[in-house]
Amino acid sequence: MQAFKNIVIFNLVKHLKENNKMKILALEKEILNYSGSDYSNILADEAKTVWDLQKQNIIREIYFRADVKCAVIVLECDNVEHADEILNNLPLVKKGIIEFDIIPLMAYNGYERLFK
Repeated sequence: MQAFKNIVIFNLVKHLKENNKMKILALEKEILNYSGSDYSNILADEAKTVWDLQKQNIIREIYFRADVKCAVIVLECDNVEHADEILNNLPLVKKGIIEFDIIPLMAYNGYERLFK
């Protein structure tokens, strides 16, 4: 069992050293019910910006929630401040239409309980 724990820890440390990025969960909050004539253009700019961030491997995953109208984004960033900077440059955020709750994540380590 100890050998397994050592392998898990070794792989986690190796990944962190190689990647040196944090996983960040960002939950959209709508703050302005916007319906301006330029809304479709803003949405197109948003999609282009998100696509560019995905190509740069900053945004790793993006979803819409099924129960409410909001986006859920998984980012890989240097830190929470970097994620905040990235999200604040999205067109919908710049226009004051949405904002994000930013949640830093860490790897689940609960498996260790199985090997005590």
